[in-house]
Amino acid sequence: MVNKTARALILILLTIAIGFTFYQFYFAKEKGVALGEPAPAFTLMTIDGEAVSIEDLQGKGVLLNFWGWWCEPCELEMPYLNEAYQQMKDEDIVIVGVHIGGTPFEIKQFLTQVPVQFPILHDEHRAVTQLYEIGPIPTSFLIDSDGIVIDKLVTVYTSVDDVMRDLERIKP
Repeated sequence: MVNKTARALILILLTIAIGFTFYQFYFAKEKGVALGEPAPAFTLMTIDGEAVSIEDLQGKGVLLNFWGWWCEPCELEMPYLNEAYQQMKDEDIVIVGVHIGGTPFEIKQFLTQVPVQFPILHDEHRAVTQLYEIGPIPTSFLIDSDGIVIDKLVTVYTSVDDVMRDLERIKP
């Protein structure tokens, strides 16, 4: 009797596993960011309390930069991003920083030491970080004026020229 119950249980578990695998393969929507596809939609608050969605930026080239105040490479590239933003902000190109986790106080403290003029969004619960499948930071996405992701860059900008070269790629 125990043998038949164990066999039935194993058969049920195998059926569930095969069904789940079949569902994942044929029906589950892939998450994350695919080059050549629209940027995944999101809305986040700036550190000043203003809601910004990726759809709001349609019609502009966007450099979407994921970073954290504790990340030394992120701190090193901020002045280059800011200078490039100042040079290109009238060209329908925007740089948007997405801070991963932390508190508004921590972010504002960092920005008093490394000031920037481009918008900083706060991904407090890391939902957008997960949506965009961010691993190492800094990570940037180049999004064209049609909202299409053209590149994912897991790198540190080491000069304004590096940033400008990428901004030229998304210039409308």
